[in-house]
Amino acid sequence: MFIPILFFAGLGIFALFGLKIDKDVLPSVMIDKPAPEFDLPPVSADIPAFSSEDLKGQVSLVNIFGSWCIACRYEHPFLMELAESGEIAIYGIDWKDTPEDGAAWLERFGNPYTAVGNDYEGRTAIDFGVSGAPETFVIDHEGRIRWRFAGALNEEIWNRQFAPLISQLRKDADNAEL
Repeated sequence: MFIPILFFAGLGIFALFGLKIDKDVLPSVMIDKPAPEFDLPPVSADIPAFSSEDLKGQVSLVNIFGSWCIACRYEHPFLMELAESGEIAIYGIDWKDTPEDGAAWLERFGNPYTAVGNDYEGRTAIDFGVSGAPETFVIDHEGRIRWRFAGALNEEIWNRQFAPLISQLRKDADNAEL
């Protein structure tokens, strides 16, 4: 009689603590490791394809998105603003999507990406350690993953988490060139 009560009490405690975990700050085993090697096909002929070679020599962002992703739709206007500012190169990985659906989505909402690769099978996303879309990674000038954010990026998150890190990474890159 007490076993079911204990079971459900334990389940309730687990659910309570599980719901308090902020998925935005889940640790990633990829932090400070080189970005995975990949060479993804383009989503359409008029949008450049994306490979890991594109990430070398500059601080940049890799954004995981999909036409099926509701949160990606909320994030997209901020990515468009960021791209228009020219503040940083943004690369896209169209995850678990057909190239046609990814291209149609970018046609409809705009393309903030320098290049976009289609990851229909999801292998590259797995190599990045992606748990869902959207996710955004900061890549340093040496091609190493320096930060991961799971969820829809917005101006507040950008200013609090991304901008200071990117500024420091650029200083580090400048000092490395001296």
